[in-house]
Amino acid sequence: MKFEITTPLLGFENVKEVTLEKIDDIFMKMEAVDDEYISFTLINPFVIREYDFEVPQNIQDSLEINDKSNLLTLNIVLIQNPIEDSVINFIGPIVFNTDNNKAAQVILQESTKYGVAEKISTFLNK
Repeated sequence: MKFEITTPLLGFENVKEVTLEKIDDIFMKMEAVDDEYISFTLINPFVIREYDFEVPQNIQDSLEINDKSNLLTLNIVLIQNPIEDSVINFIGPIVFNTDNNKAAQVILQESTKYGVAEKISTFLNK
């Protein structure tokens, strides 16, 4: 599935369009349409922990979110070997509006209860 990036991805401001492909029930792959070398592994945070945040109004507007919108929230994972050493960025979730194929990254305040590089092993075997 192809998505238009409506607000820039932090550090990847030139990425305007991405594809999203399911790997399994937990992981997905996001790839830049115009640059085959820009690729991210994403994780569904709700499978491994309690996770909630408010989508800022400017992001809601750019994604054209309303109370009936179908949203998908995913977080970037930096895959390591062994997999237990992989880290998840919980303060930069990417929100996908699957109704209109628009996506944007939300940057949460650092004072939140989430970290920028939390080890995946923290959430395994719970």
